[in-house]
Amino acid sequence: MRRIIYTTNAIESLNYQLRKIIKNRGHFPNDQAAVKLLWLAICNIEDKRASDRAKLEGKARENRSKTVNKLIEGTATQGWSEALGVLVLNYPDRLGPYLNR
Repeated sequence: MRRIIYTTNAIESLNYQLRKIIKNRGHFPNDQAAVKLLWLAICNIEDKRASDRAKLEGKARENRSKTVNKLIEGTATQGWSEALGVLVLNYPDRLGPYLNR
Protein backbone atom coordinates (compact mmCIF):
# COMPACT_ATOMS: atom_id res chain seq x y z
CA MET A 1 0.00 0.00 0.00
CA ARG A 2 2.87 2.39 0.76
CA ARG A 3 4.19 2.16 -2.78
CA ILE A 4 0.78 3.13 -4.16
CA ILE A 5 0.48 6.03 -1.71
CA TYR A 6 3.94 7.31 -2.68
CA THR A 7 2.93 7.13 -6.35
CA THR A 8 -0.23 9.08 -5.55
CA ASN A 9 1.85 11.68 -3.71
CA ALA A 10 4.02 12.16 -6.80
CA ILE A 11 0.92 12.67 -8.96
CA GLU A 12 -0.57 15.12 -6.46
CA SER A 13 2.73 17.01 -6.38
CA LEU A 14 2.65 17.42 -10.16
CA ASN A 15 -1.01 18.51 -10.04
CA TYR A 16 -0.20 21.06 -7.33
CA GLN A 17 2.66 22.54 -9.36
CA LEU A 18 0.49 22.78 -12.48
CA ARG A 19 -2.39 24.40 -10.56
CA LYS A 20 0.02 26.93 -9.09
CA ILE A 21 1.29 27.87 -12.56
CA ILE A 22 -2.23 28.24 -13.95
CA LYS A 23 -3.36 30.30 -10.95
CA ASN A 24 -0.41 32.69 -11.27
CA ARG A 25 -1.02 33.14 -15.01
CA GLY A 26 -4.71 33.90 -14.72
CA HIS A 27 -6.39 34.46 -18.10
CA PHE A 28 -5.54 32.64 -21.33
CA PRO A 29 -6.42 34.09 -24.75
CA ASN A 30 -7.25 30.62 -26.12
CA ASP A 31 -6.99 26.90 -25.36
CA GLN A 32 -3.75 26.55 -27.29
CA ALA A 33 -2.06 29.08 -25.00
CA ALA A 34 -3.11 27.10 -21.93
CA VAL A 35 -1.89 23.81 -23.42
CA LYS A 36 1.44 25.40 -24.37
CA LEU A 37 1.94 26.77 -20.85
CA LEU A 38 1.16 23.39 -19.29
CA TRP A 39 3.46 21.59 -21.72
CA LEU A 40 6.35 23.97 -20.94
CA ALA A 41 5.67 23.63 -17.22
CA ILE A 42 5.75 19.82 -17.41
CA CYS A 43 9.05 20.00 -19.33
CA ASN A 44 10.54 22.26 -16.64
CA ILE A 45 9.24 20.06 -13.81
CA GLU A 46 10.65 16.93 -15.47
CA ASP A 47 14.02 18.64 -16.01
CA LYS A 48 14.17 19.50 -12.33
CA ARG A 49 13.19 15.96 -11.31
CA ALA A 50 15.77 14.49 -13.71
CA SER A 51 18.52 16.60 -12.18
CA ASP A 52 17.38 15.54 -8.69
CA ARG A 53 17.53 11.88 -9.80
CA ALA A 54 21.03 12.42 -11.21
CA LYS A 55 22.16 13.88 -7.89
CA LEU A 56 20.69 10.90 -6.02
CA GLU A 57 22.45 8.48 -8.37
CA GLY A 58 25.74 10.30 -7.83
CA LYS A 59 25.36 10.13 -4.06
CA ALA A 60 24.43 6.45 -4.25
CA ARG A 61 27.61 5.71 -6.19
CA GLU A 62 29.71 7.65 -3.70
CA ASN A 63 28.14 5.89 -0.71
CA ARG A 64 27.88 2.56 -2.54
CA SER A 65 24.26 2.33 -1.49
CA LYS A 66 21.23 1.84 -3.67
CA THR A 67 18.19 4.12 -3.76
CA VAL A 68 15.76 1.24 -4.22
CA ASN A 69 13.22 2.74 -1.80
CA LYS A 70 13.03 6.04 -3.66
CA LEU A 71 10.22 6.66 -6.12
CA ILE A 72 11.61 7.12 -9.61
CA GLU A 73 9.34 7.92 -12.52
CA GLY A 74 9.10 5.25 -15.16
CA THR A 75 9.59 2.29 -12.86
CA ALA A 76 6.98 -0.38 -12.38
CA THR A 77 5.05 -0.35 -9.13
CA GLN A 78 5.92 -3.42 -7.12
CA GLY A 79 3.33 -5.10 -5.00
CA TRP A 80 0.40 -3.66 -6.91
CA SER A 81 -1.49 -6.96 -7.00
CA GLU A 82 -1.37 -7.24 -3.20
CA ALA A 83 -2.47 -3.64 -2.79
CA LEU A 84 -5.28 -4.15 -5.31
CA GLY A 85 -6.43 -7.22 -3.38
CA VAL A 86 -6.67 -5.20 -0.16
CA LEU A 87 -8.54 -2.40 -1.94
CA VAL A 88 -11.01 -4.86 -3.50
CA LEU A 89 -11.72 -6.39 -0.09
CA ASN A 90 -12.34 -2.96 1.44
CA TYR A 91 -14.21 -1.41 -1.50
CA PRO A 92 -15.79 -4.22 -3.55
CA ASP A 93 -18.61 -2.05 -4.91
CA ARG A 94 -16.19 0.54 -6.31
CA LEU A 95 -13.54 -1.72 -7.86
CA GLY A 96 -15.46 -4.89 -8.62
CA PRO A 97 -17.07 -3.70 -11.88
CA TYR A 98 -13.69 -2.70 -13.33
CA LEU A 99 -11.88 -5.96 -12.70
CA ASN A 100 -11.75 -8.76 -15.26
CA ARG A 101 -13.06 -11.91 -13.69
